[in-house]
Amino acid sequence: MTAILPALAGAVLGAVAGSFLSTIILRWPQGRGVARGRSACDGCGRTLGLSDLVPIVSALAFRGRCRTCGARIDPIHGRMEWACAAIGALAFGWMPGLGGVGWALLGWLLLTLSVFDWRHFWLPDAVTLPLVFLGLTIGFWSTDAMLADRVIGAVAGYGALLAISTGYRLLRGREGLGLGDAKLLGALGAWLGWQALPFLLLIAALIGLIMALGARLAGRSVTATTQVPLGTCMALAALPAWAFEIALRPDAF
Repeated sequence: MTAILPALAGAVLGAVAGSFLSTIILRWPQGRGVARGRSACDGCGRTLGLSDLVPIVSALAFRGRCRTCGARIDPIHGRMEWACAAIGALAFGWMPGLGGVGWALLGWLLLTLSVFDWRHFWLPDAVTLPLVFLGLTIGFWSTDAMLADRVIGAVAGYGALLAISTGYRLLRGREGLGLGDAKLLGALGAWLGWQALPFLLLIAALIGLIMALGARLAGRSVTATTQVPLGTCMALAALPAWAFEIALRPDAF
C-alpha cells in the first residue's frame, strides 16, 4: 500500500514532464523557443488556456482537437504524457525516494532522445550531456555501480563509438555514425557502469536488425546506406542491458 502514493505522485509528475518534453520535441527541430511564448493552437493561433493544458485530461476531454477550431493536435503530446506518466509511476512505485527520481529522470530523458532520433536522427547535446552529470550524481541512488565504473563507462562508451565513427569516415569517406550516439552511450555508461555496455550494444544491435526487418516486411527499401536510429535503439536497450548485467554477476544467485 505504501508504494501506491509514490506511484501516483510519479504518474502526475510524469504527465507534467511529458507535456513539457513533447513541446520540446515539436519546437526544437523547427527552431522555435521552448521557454518563450505561450502555447497556441497551430490551426487557429488561439492562445491555449489552463483548461487546454492539463496533461492527459485535456486530450481526453477535447478528443485531441482544439476546442475552438477543431484542428487535430499532434498526438505526440498525448503519447508523451501517457508514456512519461507510466515511467514515473513505475520508477516511484518501485523505488520511492531519490532512487526513483533518478530512474524517472533517466526514463523521461531517454524517451525524449529516442523520439528525437526516430523522427530527426538527432540527439541534442542539451539532453545527452545532462544525462552524464545526472548519472555521476543522482544515479548513485538508482544503480549500484561504483564511481570508478561510472567514469570508465562514460569514457569507454563515448570513446568506443567515437573510434568507430572516425574509422568509418576514414575508410568510407562519409559519415556513418553521429557523435550524438557516442555521447549517449557515454551517458549510459555514467549511469550503468562499463560492465553493462557490451550487453547494451548487443541488444541495441538486435533492436536495429528488427527495425530493418520490419521495414523490409513493410515494403520499404533497406540498403547499406539506410539510416537506423541507433540512439533510439540504445535508449530501448538501456534497462534490459542493466538487468542482464545484474543477473549475470557471480553473486547474483
